[in-house]
Amino acid sequence: MGENIKKRRTKLGLSQEDFAQKSGVKYTTLTKIESGVIKTPSVLMVEKIAKALGVSIEDLLK
Repeated sequence: MGENIKKRRTKLGLSQEDFAQKSGVKYTTLTKIESGVIKTPSVLMVEKIAKALGVSIEDLLK
């Protein structure tokens, strides 16, 4: 999932810092999710990230 988030974020032209601010997810948490350190983020985190990316949770999990 982390790679999918990173790919979608970069497609939008957002840095990790900008995206963290937009999504309401802490920068350090976002970097850990994208790098795979956090493999199963909470439902709340996934929901915030999906909303900020403009995709469904289901699409994010693919």
